[in-house]
Amino acid sequence: MAKLRAILFDVDDTLFSTTQFAALARQRACEAMVKQGLRLPVSEVRRELDEVITEFTSNYGGHFDKLLLRVPERCWAGINRALLIAAGVMAYHATKAELRPFPGVPPFLRRVHATGDIVLGVITHGLEIKQAEKLLLLNLLQWINPSAIFISDQLGISKPNPKLYQRACAGLGLDPREAMYVGDSPLSDIDPVNQIGMISVRILRDNRFAGQTGRTEPRFTISSFDDLVPILA
Repeated sequence: MAKLRAILFDVDDTLFSTTQFAALARQRACEAMVKQGLRLPVSEVRRELDEVITEFTSNYGGHFDKLLLRVPERCWAGINRALLIAAGVMAYHATKAELRPFPGVPPFLRRVHATGDIVLGVITHGLEIKQAEKLLLLNLLQWINPSAIFISDQLGISKPNPKLYQRACAGLGLDPREAMYVGDSPLSDIDPVNQIGMISVRILRDNRFAGQTGRTEPRFTISSFDDLVPILA
């Protein structure tokens, strides 16, 4: 069996709760737009915003612009629409100050980093600056090797393409069998990892992937980062 030389992690809903953060940030954005003068119940604004995000994806840059196009103009007549959009954007971004990793993440990273034997890094899907911002806000970079940060937007390869994981292993000079990957999505984080021979670990989170199954089984299944300790032992 190859010696473990690196542990790489998914970011969203693996290192922190993207699901909880997104729900809170969107709710506060809707409340801010109503407070700024949008004449609709917050619940209705939220429904429209959720539809926009579903239709245009979370990485689209004009969610609040689209939202105002979808509601009757009388709901914001007499108000500069830029103020409503800015109110939503500001409230959303202000929520980022509350971004925190899952409780078991910092202790685990600190413990492994202290051994000096294993490279810690991330392979994450998303926009370059957006994913980098999350890593900075989570305050985890003190334990993550700066050469082991792989963002799909930077590499031009998207999950679940196994080439993304192959590129990461090659960038670290590793045989895939020497690397472990921890993620929450069976289809994006487990199947492609198994395909190239990495050690796959699925972490079960209370999110949209909770009841999903992939084509292959993870090598290990965990409920928290504490469960990784006996696996490494």
